[in-house]
Amino acid sequence: MRQGEVYIRGIKAGLLTEHNRHDYEFKYYDEYLQNEDNYRFPVSVHLPLRKEAYKSKYLFSYFYNMLSEGANRMAQALYYHLDPKDDFGILLETAEYDTIGTVTVKKI
Repeated sequence: MRQGEVYIRGIKAGLLTEHNRHDYEFKYYDEYLQNEDNYRFPVSVHLPLRKEAYKSKYLFSYFYNMLSEGANRMAQALYYHLDPKDDFGILLETAEYDTIGTVTVKKI
């Protein structure tokens, strides 16, 4: 099992878990859902704010679309000693700082 904390605009928002290559879960933290001091943004329109966990047989499309492709992906896999097909591993290694948008993922 591998996990990453998901941040939205620098605020800890939820937990992304890979139980195995065909079992993924994303859950918003209760603290994020209950925080009324700041406007709470969802990760995407396909993962709206809710207390229940989202489950999928595949890496959620929002997170998959954060990944590099082609030569960049191959270079990242080589640099981090990962299989180029290891989507979750590459996400955990690359999505903490170098992302487009407001969502980042920090490896636990």
